[in-house]
Amino acid sequence: MERSKRNAGRISVFKGREAKLNFAVFHILALKGPQTIYNIHKEVKTRARLRHISYASVNKRVRSLEEQGYITKIGVKKTKAGFQASVYELSFRAYLAILLNFTNLDELLMRVDEATASAILAAMMSSAH
Repeated sequence: MERSKRNAGRISVFKGREAKLNFAVFHILALKGPQTIYNIHKEVKTRARLRHISYASVNKRVRSLEEQGYITKIGVKKTKAGFQASVYELSFRAYLAILLNFTNLDELLMRVDEATASAILAAMMSSAH
């Protein structure tokens, strides 16, 4: 089975139908810092291509990203209505996914020295087991 050229070499969190919303959530949390789901939804709605996204969709996406380890819950904040709202931030895994998504691997291979290449290889080999 041949891989699609469009998704070849891309991180799985940025593939498929959830890709746009995942990227928007990552971008918002990276720029604005820790946020509640309500605040993330408010920011998502300001983006032209995501105006139609419901709160329920953002809620489901954030919880899914938390299960996958891309987002972590760091605390609880009391809302104006008196409810408790969880506050989320990006994990190091998410920052790495963002960085790898924008990295040209050929260029990276040409720039790293032997020691760095060895360290990357060792880390990849240890995670493969």
